[in-house]
Amino acid sequence: MSEYPPIAEHGIVGDLQTAALVSSAGTIDWWCAPRFDSPSVFASLLDSERGGYCRIAVDSTTNHVTVRQLYLSDTAILVTRFAGPDGVGEVADFMDPIPAREPTDRHRLVRVVRVVRGTLTFALACRPRFDYGRATHTVHRADDHTAVFRSPEADLHLQVTDAVTLEPDGDDMTALFTLSAGEIAVVVLTTTASGGRVDAGPTTEAVTEEFERCRAFWQTWLRSSTYRGRWRDMVNRSAITLKLLTYAPTGAPIAAATMGLPEQLGGERNWDYRYTWIRDASLSVRALIDLGFTEEAFAFRRWLRDRLEAGGTASGEPLQIMYRIDGDPHLEEEILDHLEGYRGSAPVRVGNGAADQIQLDIYGEAADALALASDIGGIAGWRTFAGLTDWLADNWDRPDEGIWETRGGKQEFTYSRLMTWVAFERGIRLATANARPADITRWTRERDAVFEQILDRGWSAKRQAFVQHYATDVLDASLLLMPRMGFLSPTDPMWLSTLDAMDDELVSDSLVYRYDPEASPDGLEGVEGTFNLCSFLYVEALARAGRLQQARYAFDKMLTYANHVGLFAEEIGPSGEQLGNFPQAFTHLALVAAAIALDDELDRAEAASAPSTD
Repeated sequence: MSEYPPIAEHGIVGDLQTAALVSSAGTIDWWCAPRFDSPSVFASLLDSERGGYCRIAVDSTTNHVTVRQLYLSDTAILVTRFAGPDGVGEVADFMDPIPAREPTDRHRLVRVVRVVRGTLTFALACRPRFDYGRATHTVHRADDHTAVFRSPEADLHLQVTDAVTLEPDGDDMTALFTLSAGEIAVVVLTTTASGGRVDAGPTTEAVTEEFERCRAFWQTWLRSSTYRGRWRDMVNRSAITLKLLTYAPTGAPIAAATMGLPEQLGGERNWDYRYTWIRDASLSVRALIDLGFTEEAFAFRRWLRDRLEAGGTASGEPLQIMYRIDGDPHLEEEILDHLEGYRGSAPVRVGNGAADQIQLDIYGEAADALALASDIGGIAGWRTFAGLTDWLADNWDRPDEGIWETRGGKQEFTYSRLMTWVAFERGIRLATANARPADITRWTRERDAVFEQILDRGWSAKRQAFVQHYATDVLDASLLLMPRMGFLSPTDPMWLSTLDAMDDELVSDSLVYRYDPEASPDGLEGVEGTFNLCSFLYVEALARAGRLQQARYAFDKMLTYANHVGLFAEEIGPSGEQLGNFPQAFTHLALVAAAIALDDELDRAEAASAPSTD
């Protein structure tokens, strides 16, 4: 168990087509290539023995060091620093972004090792295990500084500069090398298709240029941000994380970089999140638009329109809840029973069996994201969107599986109804604003019918609150989005009463549970932690309701749960540990929304209390 670092002890680096996690001990223990949803090259995060890793760390037999990790300011360049009595050194990990629309099977992860004071000896161990540890490989050392690991489906090329001499260790490679102040060594890992070739080995000069190009890319991209509020560092880190989790060739954001990380240690809630959920992607795009990043919104719009035009979903609906990043709707779920799982948390699942669920809320989230753009893709885009809204007018009043993808059967979920109301409302707004042909009379009738149904059946007079679904009095934190979506005012008495009820049932020291699985069985065993998305939505709701002191305190407390480089997983466990897949787009988009809401309301309150100049 001690061989597994805490989930939070990681940073992420990526090139906009794939991403790797680097632990604070200097270990790459998660990397899938050539895409986010490809089989793994390194996966020791899910099995310390079988998963594979690449480690560069100060040799523990000769040095006792303290390790710290940070990002180079406003970039996705991750620096792991080692400091001890013999010297100070660091490993800078980065991947040069590939923003092109064309995917590639060649991905390059660069590790720059340098010593800034004294002398340190570093140990390198490269132990890939292809295809989630299922594929065998061979290793071929071309010379002291070049080796290639070959498997049936993919290769990994290991190249080092002259300061490092590679030594075979079975089918793996290791090295010990010593650097003094001012000296640099470079380790480059390149994935290719099986039999692929790479360029000549790295030089310090070429890698320095690559490093500066990567730094310039991220700092230039971030300058487009319009955020000037009180929490700029955290918001910038969240924006970079959302960008890192977006597949550049299609514009499709993924939910998280990992699969199989548990919502409860030892439990079965271990899912694969390396896909594009309509819901998560739409909300991610909204967060980026709110920060001024419009290019990402247009790319997602193209991807979404392509999904609607392609059809062929696993659920038989016009849209399904998730897709592979290239738009493939087939995500068959498989259990990798040869992997023990993170700290023994099995089963480890690849693929996602929830892909064929019916979740009607996705139409509202998609419409909300599209409505934020100046148009939705010209005439062709409008016709596609209008056809979808016409379909929803015939199909909104059905039970579904709901936002949380529970496996306990279909219900008439209030949140799903809320978001169908959003779909009609945004459709009416777009048609009117752009003078587009639409059956506005019918859309208005259906929008109002949804509204009345939610008030009649989604409101519990007993609880004085909106509830999870029409057959229960259980509360659900997804309804924290009600005010943001414009269904009611954030100070409406019915909403304030709902917020009070959530305080009593779902909130624990400002941390928010999604729902109570004991009161509302979800078809799964075990429990889970508080859900970070919901905790930030709670902050936003408090701020918009005028409860500013409570909102700011809750927000400040939530920020203490971020890891050492400002990243969040999906959930917080009972001892404050991060749980679930990492880093989680849902969490970071909600952080952005909460910060913007708090800034708006604090500015408004400060302006109202300022003395008059008359």
